[in-house]
Amino acid sequence: MKLLIAGGFGVGKTTMVGSVSEISPLRTEEAITQASAGVDDLTGVESKTTTTVALDFGRITINPELILYLFGTPGQDRFWFMWDELAQGALGAVVLADTRRLESCFPAVDFFEQRGLPFVVGVNCFDNAYRYGTEEVRAALELDDTVPILLCDARDRESTKQVLVILMQHVMANARPNASLEPTRPAPGGW
Repeated sequence: MKLLIAGGFGVGKTTMVGSVSEISPLRTEEAITQASAGVDDLTGVESKTTTTVALDFGRITINPELILYLFGTPGQDRFWFMWDELAQGALGAVVLADTRRLESCFPAVDFFEQRGLPFVVGVNCFDNAYRYGTEEVRAALELDDTVPILLCDARDRESTKQVLVILMQHVMANARPNASLEPTRPAPGGW
């Protein structure tokens, strides 16, 4: 099952994938250089030195027949063209939010709402950020009561697991009555 981890620049997507993946995650991180000056907004994340330029990938094996594939999206506007590709085949998404820059998650919320892809909002509780309550975040993002919002710490495996559990429950609750969450299996002899 394919799940996306999305959100704004510097919100913790790479950290979240890495905190829960059973494999060493694939990361496409590059150094932030002078070439990005004036292009990438570092407001609130001035100490950030690297950025995802394509995707992050991690895996969680629930059992031999149920494997979660986690794809972290790039956060900067200039890499949003990748989101359509990454979203193909995804069952749901986590939108990570940073209360220091809550507006940075608006594009991710819009992206999943427009595509009808179930998502949850994980409010990554940074050490130096104001702790908004989930209902304050819901009002700021103008989300209805059906979208789960959780406070989390993307660095913490248990916290990240809880967000993914809630996401999977939300995906299952929103599945069409006759839709199957079973992965497509090849016919005998191949595809």
